[in-house]
Amino acid sequence: MDRFEAIRTLLAAVDGGSLSAASRALNTPLPTVSRRVSDLEAHLGAQLLVRTSRKLILTEAGEAFVASARRIIDELGEAERAASGEYREPRGELLVTAPILFGRLHVAPIVHAFLAAYPQVTVRLVLSDAVIDMVEAHVDVAVRVGRLPDSDLIARAAGHIRWILCASPDYLARRGEPATPEALGDHDCIAFEGLQTHRSWSIGSGAAARTVPIQPRLSVNTADAVIAAAVAGLGVARVLSYQAAAAIERGDVRPILTPWEGAPIPVSLVHQSQRAEPLKRRAFLDFVLPRLSLALTAIERAVAVAPSASPVDR
Repeated sequence: MDRFEAIRTLLAAVDGGSLSAASRALNTPLPTVSRRVSDLEAHLGAQLLVRTSRKLILTEAGEAFVASARRIIDELGEAERAASGEYREPRGELLVTAPILFGRLHVAPIVHAFLAAYPQVTVRLVLSDAVIDMVEAHVDVAVRVGRLPDSDLIARAAGHIRWILCASPDYLARRGEPATPEALGDHDCIAFEGLQTHRSWSIGSGAAARTVPIQPRLSVNTADAVIAAAVAGLGVARVLSYQAAAAIERGDVRPILTPWEGAPIPVSLVHQSQRAEPLKRRAFLDFVLPRLSLALTAIERAVAVAPSASPVDR
């Protein structure tokens, strides 16, 4: 029995939730996958998995073994990368994740430039609005928008974005500009929602924060569709600053109720801590961080308007 092969098979079964999933992931016949796991259990003299008709359940011995096996496989991977030169020059594959729209607009162009600068590195860029488990998915770098929970991950601040309200000049000329958040109740609004309805907006931050009801003229479930509707003059939109920056720069929409803009939302590059950091990841972080920071600064400039009265003065 090849113990490393058996361990990798076991981990694939645990990660996939079934022997069939491991078979597909490893491109290995199901009987072979089952035999490897059974041989490993026989070698250890302990049952690692309870096989039910719907899923696999780790036994107590299995949980302890899988935790140790993951460390062994990770250390073996690091040894192989060191021997292949990954720690002498940037080379190899990077798995990078980012939110869908933010990634498409601001991360992907920087990745394109990075690949041109580092021909020995390849990148798998996964755009998803779900929070992906970096350890389980073996993610090298994640671009995260929002405040981060306490963890063992290392975060590098790139800048911030914020929630803003905006509408087209045509709409504001026809309906007038709301002077307070409460005035939004008399305006057409464009809601960002899917099957679940959200008929109120949280406006402002700190002592000026309040929740106001809205009457959506249109509800859509993607940010770019919200912006397109605002540009078309259908009403007031509440979006993140990076989502509206291009339309604001073109003059298609204009920020409103700026004294009640939301608090800054951090944007970070997140990665796991390693004893020896691969040069490919260090090169990626050093390349992306300053460029992403410049992009976020440009967004802030694009959405900035002349100072107006503070909420307490109105």
